[in-house]
Amino acid sequence: MRQIPVDTVNATVMVAKSPEPKVKDRRTGEIALDRDGATLMTVEVMFSTPDEVEILKLTVPQSGVSEDLTMGTPVALTGLVASAWENEFNGQKRHGIAFRAVAVTSLAAAASKPKAA
Repeated sequence: MRQIPVDTVNATVMVAKSPEPKVKDRRTGEIALDRDGATLMTVEVMFSTPDEVEILKLTVPQSGVSEDLTMGTPVALTGLVASAWENEFNGQKRHGIAFRAVAVTSLAAAASKPKAA
C-alpha cells in the first residue's frame, strides 16, 4: 500500500482526545500490535492549516507517544503518512484514508519555558 508523506510545516497540531490503545477486534477487545509486537495507540489531533481545520485519528506505536498528552496539548508529529484503504464488510464497500505517525511529541514543555533574553 502506498504511503504519502504529510507536510506539517504550516500546520498547528493539538491533541483532541487523549491517547488510547488501538482495538483490533471490538468483539474480543483485542489490542492492535505492530509487526514487532509493540502496542499501537490511537491519538486524535486537531490539524489546523491556514485554510481548514480537521480532526485526524492517528495510529502511533506506544513508544512514540509522549507522556501527559491531554486535550489541547500542542504536539509535533514525526513521520506522518497517509494511506488509502478499502474493505468490504457484509456486502458493503467502505473506503477512507488512514493516518500513521512514528511519534506524537508534546510541545507544552517547550512552550512554557521562559525565552532567553
